[in-house]
Amino acid sequence: MRIRKPVVDVFEAFVNPDITTKFWFTKSTGRLSTGAQLVWFWEMYDVSAPVNVIAVQPHERIVIEWPDVNGPTVVEWTFRSLSDGSTFVSISNTGFRGTADEIVEQVMDATQGFTLVLAGLKAYLEHGLVLNLVSDRYPAEIRQS
Repeated sequence: MRIRKPVVDVFEAFVNPDITTKFWFTKSTGRLSTGAQLVWFWEMYDVSAPVNVIAVQPHERIVIEWPDVNGPTVVEWTFRSLSDGSTFVSISNTGFRGTADEIVEQVMDATQGFTLVLAGLKAYLEHGLVLNLVSDRYPAEIRQS
């Protein structure tokens, strides 16, 4: 996804929870740095996830390990500065386990989730809009039925 902001701003949006909470999780125990062990919270869902930060290469790459239904997976963000001053962000999530059907379901869920995260990031950084995409994905009334 192209984000029409410099790479320094886009990268900071992912490592700084004061910014990340505007488009993804609601709370974090700290800033992303290599070797950090954090917890991210989605308070609207009463869910949290432990995050092991494997690598942070400023303005280039972030790698974390976090839990999934059948064991931990690795998420990698890469940041590429484009000639017009914008940034291209790529996210890959690998290491899914289970049956073929379970893996397909996990991949689809991760793809959907990270698509919402990138769309929310784009709206926030480019236009100052907080779209609540992650929090509105599963309203309480839907989760209860």
